Amino acid sequence: FHQACSPFIQAARCYARPVRRKRKDIPSHLDDLPPTMLKKDYANVPIINSVDDVVKRLLSLEMASQKEKMKIKTQQLVEKVRRSPNDNGSFEVQVAMLTAKIRTYEEHLQRHPKDKNNRRRMLMDIDRRKKLLAYLRRVRYDTFENTCKQLNIQYTLPPPYSRRITKRWVVKKAFCLKVFQEARKLKAPERLKRRREWQARARAAKE
Repeated sequence: FHQACSPFIQAARCYARPVRRKRKDIPSHLDDLPPTMLKKDYANVPIINSVDDVVKRLLSLEMASQKEKMKIKTQQLVEKVRRSPNDNGSFEVQVAMLTAKIRTYEEHLQRHPKDKNNRRRMLMDIDRRKKLLAYLRRVRYDTFENTCKQLNIQYTLPPPYSRRITKRWVVKKAFCLKVFQEARKLKAPERLKRRREWQARARAAKE
């Protein structure tokens, strides 16, 4: 038979349950997409206006996944900066596509800060976008300004030289300096001898 638990044990079991933390509502760059907008694959279908409302709802962004919303958002960003309707590979278009990916990675890392794989991918895309923007700034400055303005990108100039200071680098630098100083001490007598010979030759030439 089952023995009845005491009130103390029941209370202890309640306290032992893990407390679920409420997730913070993180704003997304996909929130400005209207839910009634159709998916990218069905937007230009001619018979889409004659279908039922239920079918339209199934084919709209209300029932779409994040991947399908990303297609629409990327297309909107590309339309802002592309040079012509057939432009699909210019530097501006590549910057727009990378910007959409970077913002998606940022939102994902806010929810999952320990995801190192996606953090590495985001940093790789950021470096690639920096190189493209640096090229646009050097070659076509007006296009660079328009791209940053349309995509809301804050571009900061890179430092002239930057190197990450690590413990290994500091030890290696100190060792190289020590070797250089010891080598100079060993070569000092030979240099002094050569200098005196050169001075003696100069005096003999004057006489």
